[in-house]
Amino acid sequence: MTIEKGAAWGRTVPRPNDLVVAANDADVVTALRDGRPVAPAAGDLHRTVGGRDSTDAAELNELPIDLLAVTLDDGETRVACAHVVVRQPWFRGGWWFGQVLMVMNAEFLGRWHVVARGHPNDGRVESCEWGRPLGIRQRIAARRRLPAGAHVPHPLIATRAFRQRTWEFEMPMVVRVDGVAAGRSRSLVIDVRPDAGVIYA
Repeated sequence: MTIEKGAAWGRTVPRPNDLVVAANDADVVTALRDGRPVAPAAGDLHRTVGGRDSTDAAELNELPIDLLAVTLDDGETRVACAHVVVRQPWFRGGWWFGQVLMVMNAEFLGRWHVVARGHPNDGRVESCEWGRPLGIRQRIAARRRLPAGAHVPHPLIATRAFRQRTWEFEMPMVVRVDGVAAGRSRSLVIDVRPDAGVIYA
C-alpha cells in the first residue's frame, strides 16, 4: 500500500545477510530485478530517502517504493526507480533548445532539486516540462534556481503529477532512464507501478 499523508513509511528490520549496496540508481533496479535486497549508497533515490550511510548498520529501514515502467518506440519496457529525462540531441541544442521533460520519482536529478513535494511511494510521479519555445534566458534562470528547489514561474514550464501518461514528440528525442542512455524515441509511455520494489536505507 502506498504511503498516506502523515503516515509512517516503512519499518525497521535487521540488516539482510545478502544485501546489495547499490552505487547508483540503475544498480538499484538491477538488484530488484534479480530479486536481491538492495540499499542505495549513492544516486538520486539515495539522496531522496535521506542519504544515510548504511554500510555498517545492523538495522535498516525497509522502505517500499514505486517503480516506473518506461516504454519507448522499440516496445521494450524499461524500469526506473528515480527518474526519466528526455531532451533533444546535442546537435539540436540539447537542454538549451526545444522540449525538455523530467519525470521524477526521486526529488533530485544530480544537483538539481526538481520536485519538492514528490515521494517515491505515493503512487504517482511528478513531471517538469519545458516547452519548445522557452527562451535561453528563461532556461538559464531555471537551471540556476533548480539546485535550491525553486522554480521560475513561466507558462512554458509545466509541472503535474500523474500515474500514467503518454507523450508523442516531433522528432526522436534522447531518453535517459535513471541516468543511463536508453536511446532515442518519438514516443514515451510511463506507468507508475505502486509498491513494486523495496529498498533498505
